[in-house]
Amino acid sequence: MTETTDGRPTSVTGGVGGRADETPTAGRTTSDGATDTVSAPDRVLYALFARHADQSRHVADRKRYRGADLRVGFDVYLARAYGLSWLVGLLLFAGTLPVVNGLLPVVAEWHPAVAAVPGGLARLTPLERATARPWVAASVAGLAGAAGKGLTVRLASTYLRARVVARRSRIRRSLPGVARYLHALSSGSDGPRAMLRRVAESGAYGEAGRSIGRALNTARLTGSLQRGLARVARDTPSREALAPFLLQFREHAAQGEDALADYLQLESRMLGHRRERASDRNADMMELLAELFVVLLVVPALLVVILTVMSVLAPELSAPVHTPVGRTTKRALVSYGAAAFVVCVGAVAAAVVESLRPADRRVAHEVPADPSAVVTTAPTNPASAAVVCLAPAVAVAGGLWRVGVRPVDTLLLGYAAFAVPVGLVALRRGRRDDAKDREIKDFVHAVSGHVGLGRPLPQAVEHVARDVELGPLGPDVDDLAFNLNHTGRTDEDLRAAALDRFVERVGTPLAARTVGLVTGALDAGSDAEAVFETLQTEVGRLYHEKRALRSNMAVHVAIGWTTALLVVGIVLAVSTQVVESFAQLSTLSDAGSVSLDPTAVDPQRARRRFYVVTQATVLASGWFAGAADRGRYATLLHSGLLVVVTYVAFAVVSST
Repeated sequence: MTETTDGRPTSVTGGVGGRADETPTAGRTTSDGATDTVSAPDRVLYALFARHADQSRHVADRKRYRGADLRVGFDVYLARAYGLSWLVGLLLFAGTLPVVNGLLPVVAEWHPAVAAVPGGLARLTPLERATARPWVAASVAGLAGAAGKGLTVRLASTYLRARVVARRSRIRRSLPGVARYLHALSSGSDGPRAMLRRVAESGAYGEAGRSIGRALNTARLTGSLQRGLARVARDTPSREALAPFLLQFREHAAQGEDALADYLQLESRMLGHRRERASDRNADMMELLAELFVVLLVVPALLVVILTVMSVLAPELSAPVHTPVGRTTKRALVSYGAAAFVVCVGAVAAAVVESLRPADRRVAHEVPADPSAVVTTAPTNPASAAVVCLAPAVAVAGGLWRVGVRPVDTLLLGYAAFAVPVGLVALRRGRRDDAKDREIKDFVHAVSGHVGLGRPLPQAVEHVARDVELGPLGPDVDDLAFNLNHTGRTDEDLRAAALDRFVERVGTPLAARTVGLVTGALDAGSDAEAVFETLQTEVGRLYHEKRALRSNMAVHVAIGWTTALLVVGIVLAVSTQVVESFAQLSTLSDAGSVSLDPTAVDPQRARRRFYVVTQATVLASGWFAGAADRGRYATLLHSGLLVVVTYVAFAVVSST
């Protein structure tokens, strides 16, 4: 077994991560224990383009690849990128060639000076111009294809960089929890390898836990935990956090249990303070993002309003413009381009806000595999509700289309018919989870008190289930008490299975992070009283962080709604008060020394464009507000409600 330059093990006969003169094997086991299978297309691409991996321009990409955690070797990844670049270049050439060939006569008629640039077409006779046109079109299409090819390779490099940045961020957010969990495990009888295995198997510690799992897999392949930790510390993108943590863990583990426990206690505190500072930076970034978001949403709408009302004094805005999809005007291009720009801004802003949300605050809902379970869980699972509500929403859109509703309103109302029910299910589920998280804090404190009095965990849970009112968490605690006192298995298996079932029933990240800590620590032989003391501190801190996050995000939810309603109010005021006045002004044949265009302002056309831009704005605002509120499914609720509010407001104003 040898090691390639990209840090992945391969056989001496060649591997996916080998050099350009090697042939990739059909399959291999990577350092993280996964088996890569190289398909026939990959073999062809490898043979054609693997030589590029040795070029100096890809030295930085090879370094980034080590931290990107891809399932294929670097040479194969780069060969795929070059193969895709040639495909994109050829498609762009084939698509651009007829478009340019058809536009050249239009360009020559519109402005001969422009046509004189490519090949001097304006100075040629008609026969010569017809002969030269294909060469000019081929040249332009060739430039477009070459640009697309080069851009594709650059995007492949950018993807590696973005993946490295995303992994670094996820590791930084999840590492403090790993340190606290290891500190709780350090009081037990497990050794360093067993402690790390519990972290990796927990599944509640995100990217940091997966990195530790890769270190254990490498240790299994090499026979040395020291080498596995060193390998991951070398390749991880988190050089300032995870790398020193793993190296220090290795050193203190060699010094003994007490040294390791002291180090983990100190490191968990330091990482906690570092995470608090990172949260403050994220809050500052959110404020800056909100300010930028408001500007980028309001300015396009105001620009469309200004262009519309100023069309009387600028007749050139009504000049026709030829586009590949038809003939239109400059003012229409600006209006609909502004709407598209606003939608893109909203999507990007929502994605950025979601990325700033800590990974342990994101709730993932999955669609059940059983179709009957999808229907039964639709009232409580937003993922199931999305599947169930899709067909009725399509039916609503089809019905609106059949009765003659405008295409824009058909799409928007169909979207609202899907988004609002799914968002309401997510809101209901989120409130239920919030109530459970409030009660789980009291549940942990109550159980800790009984454990501190010397009662075993099953008896402590049974007392709490009988004596304490826990609201929506009560049925889950009753189920936990019954399972903990069930006989037929060993105590360790019984306790782990019961706690895992409890975490699954509660279904919140807070339960997974706290109760999961109890399971691993008690199984490791840690002192129960010390474990529950740590658990009380952990659950209190996590719940406080959750409340603080919700409080900070509530401001941005209000910003999203305020921006949307402000734009709706401004546009409605302009469409009812200003547009009519300028329409009357445009009918005047003479206004002193100013020449007016009598067809510049059409009230119905202006209101229609105002409506499109406004709906795009409220849609983007709803996405931003929903991402700041509860995440992905909340974006549906906020945007759907704002779409309905805007539709009703314009309908009421139009009818008066």
